[in-house]
Amino acid sequence: MNSLSEANNRFMIDLFQQLRKENEHNIFFSPFSILSALGMLLLGARENTALQIEQVLHFDEVNEVTENTTERATTDHVKKSGNMHEQFQNLLTELNKPTDAYELKIANKLYGEKTFKFLQEYLHDVKKFYLTSVESVDFLNAAERSQKKINSWVESQTNGKIKDLFPNGSLTNITKLVLVNAVYFKGQWAQKFYKENTKEGEFWLNKDVPAKILEMPYEGRDLSMIVLLPNEIDGLQKLEDEITAKKLTEWTSSQNMSRIYVNLYLPRFKVGESYDLKAVLEAMGMVDAFSPDNANLLGMSEVQNLMVSKVLHKSFVEVTEEGTQATVATGEEVIQIISPRSEKFLCDHPFLFFIKQNKTNNILFFGRVSSP
Repeated sequence: MNSLSEANNRFMIDLFQQLRKENEHNIFFSPFSILSALGMLLLGARENTALQIEQVLHFDEVNEVTENTTERATTDHVKKSGNMHEQFQNLLTELNKPTDAYELKIANKLYGEKTFKFLQEYLHDVKKFYLTSVESVDFLNAAERSQKKINSWVESQTNGKIKDLFPNGSLTNITKLVLVNAVYFKGQWAQKFYKENTKEGEFWLNKDVPAKILEMPYEGRDLSMIVLLPNEIDGLQKLEDEITAKKLTEWTSSQNMSRIYVNLYLPRFKVGESYDLKAVLEAMGMVDAFSPDNANLLGMSEVQNLMVSKVLHKSFVEVTEEGTQATVATGEEVIQIISPRSEKFLCDHPFLFFIKQNKTNNILFFGRVSSP
């Protein structure tokens, strides 16, 4: 494995498999947003703490930095995963470019207790590779005010769609470090649905794979939504049991898909989810970062007892006739009909979907619709 998209896809499937253990209903999250935020944490992690994060993110499977890397980083783990951090830098720069085709805001940030002094080298690397900063707040004496400040920042970055990321009382005077990620996306379909054709219909809530796979582009040829629809009404569980990052890449590769005219029946749906990822990440193998005894973030600060206290992720998506509004990125594309063949694609039972950047195949959002 040698690319950010492969690491992202593997992490996404791992995370989804953990989330579905406790959730039979709708699921929606941004793997790229979480991955990039944890990548910032990795910059400051050392020894076993760093190794665990690398394994969870699948960075340990990525080729080491190449010989012709232009600017060598100075920390060990930046050297080891330097190619990945540079890929984040390049992709974030591209995704944040102004465009009239869609709206996209990526909001990743670290908030640290102000009594902890962050190393200048770490601050430099976070700004360079992840285009953001570490902000000091007073958790010790003003946890509630700090909480409101963080929530206000997230809300401003997501056009008001993500409110109260941290519920009242979730941050206290023992909080040391908070990792925040939020992404906002709004885009229109290249081929819009006619509102006059929208009507009420049955959505079967669970009867084997294989599944039908459909790509729906957004305007601009940058981003697409992919829908994975089991052929059987109750086939979603089997699809979820069998799905892997490798299979997902194979199923959605251009070699295995063709352009045809489709009679598409897609429900309008809105999904908003909140996740406290601490227990999930611990189950995936990232344990030491949350431990007051074992956390090693000495690449971030010289303070010995610095640890991660919370990793919260809040997401929102709304799909209508015009397009999609979500906590992620969007693009645009026009479908060219090159085949007289026509197929029916009826999404009247649970399905999986994701939104990806076509150029790099990085999946920005992933979800399950059990009930629209």
